[in-house]
Amino acid sequence: MESSKEDKARQAEVKRLFRPIEELKRDFEELNVVIETDMQIMMDNAQDLLSFGGLQVVINGLNSTEPLVKEYAAFVLGAAFSSNPKVQVEAIEGGALQKLLVILATEQPLAAKKKVLFALCSLLRHFPYAQQQFLKLGGLQVLRSLVQEKGTEVLAVRVVTLLYDLVTEKMFAEEEAKLTQETFPEKLQQYRQVHLLPSLREQGWCEITAHLLALPEHDAREKVLQTLGALLVTCWDHYHQDSQLSRMLASLQAEYQLLAAQELQDGEDEGYFWELLGSINSLLKELR
Repeated sequence: MESSKEDKARQAEVKRLFRPIEELKRDFEELNVVIETDMQIMMDNAQDLLSFGGLQVVINGLNSTEPLVKEYAAFVLGAAFSSNPKVQVEAIEGGALQKLLVILATEQPLAAKKKVLFALCSLLRHFPYAQQQFLKLGGLQVLRSLVQEKGTEVLAVRVVTLLYDLVTEKMFAEEEAKLTQETFPEKLQQYRQVHLLPSLREQGWCEITAHLLALPEHDAREKVLQTLGALLVTCWDHYHQDSQLSRMLASLQAEYQLLAAQELQDGEDEGYFWELLGSINSLLKELR
């Protein structure tokens, strides 16, 4: 009880000292002062980088023979691309995509490849034209080689997450078009020119993704399970015939049944492990 009283007193003091951001914005609007959020500041910085020609300078930094320069250049680009279509377009025209893929395809320090993969993900997300170019430039082959290298498990999880995002993006575009009853919205037309699922099937990603389920971390397994679900229709025959996948799913089912039961004993109703178990059960049901 004493602890509860102290917590309430501390919360009251915090409320007295600090005010909600919306309330502050209203007050500052009356004074003609604009408060920017972190996201707004980041986008403004990216626009400034674009306006004074700095973007191309950073893109050219990817050509450096010094791995640390490549790493920092990729990190800046990844931050600039995020949720910033103008910068994404300029980056494609400036040859950023080709340079990023070359770095991923060649021998580089793992730290540099992490940042380059971050930049690639930021460039491709919500940008179907870049996704088209990525496929044309052999991007899936580059990523396939990357995940099959020894010691790149952390990159493999990020690659799988990227593929899941790209597949579901296109699905959401289709659903959005149905809801808004637009016959041929421009963005949907662009997404329909991204032949991602056939390319994934042709280049062996059904098998690659299934075998990544052997990764030991729960978070990694969660990402792989999500991607297996997204690829289920495209890869059903591969998954159905893959005895190693069936054994792995059965083993994980037993493991997560125990962990989910422990969650329930600890008072967590349908917690994290319960959700993972649900994903496994759903896949097993579909593959029967």
